Amino acid sequence: MKTVLTYGTFDLFHIGHTRLLERARALGDRLMVGISSDEFNAVKGKRGVIPYEHRAEIVGAMRCVDEVFPENDWEQKERDIRRLGADVLVMGDDWAGKFDQYKSLCEVVYLPRTQGISSSELKAALGAFKGHRIAELQRGLDALGAIVAQLDY
Repeated sequence: MKTVLTYGTFDLFHIGHTRLLERARALGDRLMVGISSDEFNAVKGKRGVIPYEHRAEIVGAMRCVDEVFPENDWEQKERDIRRLGADVLVMGDDWAGKFDQYKSLCEVVYLPRTQGISSSELKAALGAFKGHRIAELQRGLDALGAIVAQLDY
């Protein structure tokens, strides 16, 4: 049985995550997924939208995923490769070369990310939408305030 191991935050789960996990699973018989804990994300300077427990449940519900577990520190990958007997470590190609030190333990594969979508882009778009809505509400309140000021009590 060929075991594939991958890691990610998987915040704001989207089609790019689905495709990465399916392509990773196609490289073996069993897919194990380490999901960055909220605490580890804080260490990395990332602030997630979805809490770890929900992200783990979402990823674990994928047919192609056999097991999920928390990723708590950078050094965990080597321990997990040994513990799980991983044959392949899969990461997105934005990490190309960053995990080559594990090539003596297993095959390391960097898969291309899905173009045009990322959790970071989704967060930015949601932030812009939120900012637009706040400005729109402020204009409405200003107009309402002007009307109220004209009323004769």
